[in-house]
Parts: sequence; structure tokens; C-alpha cells
Amino acid sequence: MELVLQHVSKNFGGLRAVGDVGFTVKKNAIFGLIGPNGAGKTTVFNLITGVYKHDEGTIRFGDKDLAPLKPAQIAAVGIARTFQNIRLFSQLTVLENLLVACELQKRAHLAAAVLRLPVHYEDEEAMTERARELLRVFDLEDVAEEPSTSLPYGNQRRLEIARAMMLKPKLLLLDEPAAGMNYGEAEGLKTQIRWLRDTFDLSVVLVEHNMQVVMGVCEDIHVLDHGETIAHGTPDEVRQHPKVLAAYLGEDESETEARSEGAPFRSDSKGA
Repeated sequence: MELVLQHVSKNFGGLRAVGDVGFTVKKNAIFGLIGPNGAGKTTVFNLITGVYKHDEGTIRFGDKDLAPLKPAQIAAVGIARTFQNIRLFSQLTVLENLLVACELQKRAHLAAAVLRLPVHYEDEEAMTERARELLRVFDLEDVAEEPSTSLPYGNQRRLEIARAMMLKPKLLLLDEPAAGMNYGEAEGLKTQIRWLRDTFDLSVVLVEHNMQVVMGVCEDIHVLDHGETIAHGTPDEVRQHPKVLAAYLGEDESETEARSEGAPFRSDSKGA
């Protein structure tokens, strides 16, 4: 299913955080949403997932209009996300952090759990097996019983992605998944994103500061600055776009037109 944003705007009081933004994420695409700090990237994620409601425009996923849906309902139609700041349950183990995300997949209702009916145990067994399978995929199986916050930062990031995958999403929104990762971990993340897309037949939208990851894994990139679209295209098109260079390098557009010909946007830039 495609994610389609058309003329989407969001105001907070007198501040326009997102203005007339529109793009389409095709089925099975790896799509990048980038821009300088404060560009509105995470706000767009919050609009898609129902944390905020947009003031203007439409957001559709397949044939579903997301505007009237609550965040849990949006998750149920197949959209899962991670967060810019890690949000793990510190008092729970690594395995338990995954299990809290499986409520939408359970068949048993509260009465079945209270009465200890067979369907309750079948659900528990199926969800635990799925969680352990994802821990194997993300190379976290050996720490399944450890407290989640005892993991190194990079592993906590991977745990968040694994928890999102418990929802069996058709669209996965990753908000700065490479934050805090070194070069080798970022390279591994690129491989993992492609593997997730191909193995689980889903689309990925990536908000990321690490241009090594964005330019290396995204097939289509949409660029925001001050809440508005300034460019859209392939990685090669975006890295040479004068407005993108101006936004990242702090120069005016006339200064960057010549630069865009001779010195393409570096894939290791940290300024996104």
C-alpha cells in the first residue's frame, strides 16, 4: 500500500511547523525524509501516526484516510514507528519490551486470561516465539532476559526497531535509527533496513541525520527546510540540489549553484 500526503500543514499557535507538504511513498520503497534541525521531519511522523492532527490536507495509507483514526487504530492498519529519543520500558527485560507491543495480534480477550483458557496460553506461546525470532534477527537473543536499559546504545536502537516489527507493519517509520552508532554499526543498519524491506515485504520511511545511511540505502528522498519542501528526488539528484546545499551549508542559493556542480553533497555530512 502507498502512503500519500497531499498539501499537509500543521500550525502550533502562530508557528507553522509544516506547510503544504506532499509526497508519496510507494509500496516496498525505502524513502528518506531529511532536512536541517527544526525542518519538521519528526512533526510529519507525528502527523502520520496520529500523535498530532493536521490542520490542512490529507494523509492516506492505501484506501484509509488517517485523519479520523487514533494512534492505536493507525498502528492496527499497518503503520509502526520508532522514536528520535529511545523509549524503552526500563523496568522490563529485552524480551518483555517486545511482548508489550503484541496486544493487537492477540486473539484472547481479558476473560480468557483471567479464566486461563487454552487460547490465552496459545497466544502467549505464539507471541513469545515471534519475539524470540525477532531477537535472533536483530542479534539480541543472548540478552533476552537482561534489563533493556543495560544494553549499549546501538543495541537499544535495534531493540526499538524489533519492537516496532512486533506489530507486523506494512509501513515502518524510523526516526533517526543510526543516532549514536559508529561507522560499522551504521553500515550494518543499512544492510538490515534492506533485509527488513525484502523479507517482511514492507515500506520504510527514514528520518536520519547520518547521510552515510540516507544516501546509501534510500531510493527516493524528500527534503524539508522550515517545514516546507525544498527538493525531492533520487540520492544523486538531492545531493547536488542548490537549495539542499544552501540549507545544509548555510549559504545562499547563488553561492551553492557553482558548488553543486563541482563538490556534490557529502554522504557523510552530519548536519541533517
